[in-house]
Amino acid sequence: MKTILIVDDEPRTREGVRKVLEAWSTGQYRIETASNGIEALEWLTQHEVNLLVTDIRMPEIGGLDLVERINGLPNPPVVIIISGHPEFDYAQKALQFGVIEYLLKPLDKAKLIQAVETAMQREESKHRIERMEKLVDPKLLIAMGEETSYSPQVQESIQYLNEHLHKPLTMRDTAEHLHMNASYLSVLFKEQTGLTFSEYLTRKRVQRAKELLSGTRLTIAEIADQAGYQTSKYFVKVFRSLEGVSPGQYRKTIAHAEQTIQ
Repeated sequence: MKTILIVDDEPRTREGVRKVLEAWSTGQYRIETASNGIEALEWLTQHEVNLLVTDIRMPEIGGLDLVERINGLPNPPVVIIISGHPEFDYAQKALQFGVIEYLLKPLDKAKLIQAVETAMQREESKHRIERMEKLVDPKLLIAMGEETSYSPQVQESIQYLNEHLHKPLTMRDTAEHLHMNASYLSVLFKEQTGLTFSEYLTRKRVQRAKELLSGTRLTIAEIADQAGYQTSKYFVKVFRSLEGVSPGQYRKTIAHAEQTIQ
């Protein structure tokens, strides 16, 4: 269940916002409250929050200070600021911190709900983008995006590579299939794609493995085999060198991202 944290040192406002959001959410969201920035910061460091609704003026730790501090958290929430004063400097700084909305007191119920709905949509989009970034290799994406501009020889070599991704494959094998000199094809491939044949092949295999890790329940050994690796040990080593995590850890991260979106 997604969580919304309301932070305000004024009990009346805090409880008013809580009641409005509880009625609006009809049990779909967990609504929590904190009476000041210190209490909120402590809560945020121990729990995952999807949306933070905070007053801007509070003793010790104000709303903007709170937002600045939580931006360093692994999964910072999206933020709505509420304030009793239409101060331009505050609003400008809030936007710099990526705050979704700046609402003025007394709060209008309809505007509050609209702001929260917009914020939750933004939060969901953020998680989808993060998930896509975890799935896609940026260097490979750039190379694939330029594929139509490559020479016929390079395009054919990529097609051959894609068709034999699950098998042992070398530049020499590919060059022989295309009846080309391996050294010439190697230079041509690097010149046009920006990647060596070996690097392109490795990134393509890891990309295939990422798709299988996120979309199937195959074991690591089965995925290693389908991605063209003869041993799962070597597959794990290559995967970690590119992604910074093991295949198992990657699968857990993707699964968590999907649960968050749902």
